[in-house]
Amino acid sequence: MELKKLMEHISIIPDYRQAWKVEHKLSDILLLTICAVISGAEGWEDIEDFGETHLDFLKQYGDFENGIPVHDTIARVVSCISPSKFHECFINWMRDCHTSDDKDVIAIDGKTLRHSYDKSRRKGAIHVISAFSTMHSLVIGQIRTDEKSNEITAIPELLNMLDIKGKIITTDAMGCQKDIAEKIQKQ
Repeated sequence: MELKKLMEHISIIPDYRQAWKVEHKLSDILLLTICAVISGAEGWEDIEDFGETHLDFLKQYGDFENGIPVHDTIARVVSCISPSKFHECFINWMRDCHTSDDKDVIAIDGKTLRHSYDKSRRKGAIHVISAFSTMHSLVIGQIRTDEKSNEITAIPELLNMLDIKGKIITTDAMGCQKDIAEKIQKQ
């Protein structure tokens, strides 16, 4: 993992917390969260546990002056960051870390995220369109859609985020639209 590059990209995410109340840097919390999730953490307590176990490793890239924040702090801070800024940060980090050559195959597909619905709040499941680099076995771009049927409008937005020149692009039947094919060809 190119964590030094990640720390550079994290700096674009604004911290809206009141400065005099901050015990843990936003960059430290985001570094901890990203590393923990990549390592398989599935909840806030898992993220805290990961931090406690890997504090020496994390200190190589962040300050962690006050140690690892508790899971409630991690959850509160992460829930307050701008999703669009985080998305921009993550995409730019992936772009910096994983340049691919013309032989790369980019697979574009829509998925519904398991357990993302919330019946009590009447929120449906989350649908995303992802671009997967087969060369790196890595998602290099992703965009959320309101419904599965909106893949057709979301794919062009996703393509705008990616450097696809010279790449082979694959998609399922939903993405086989004349406008999408023309956009891929032009890029």
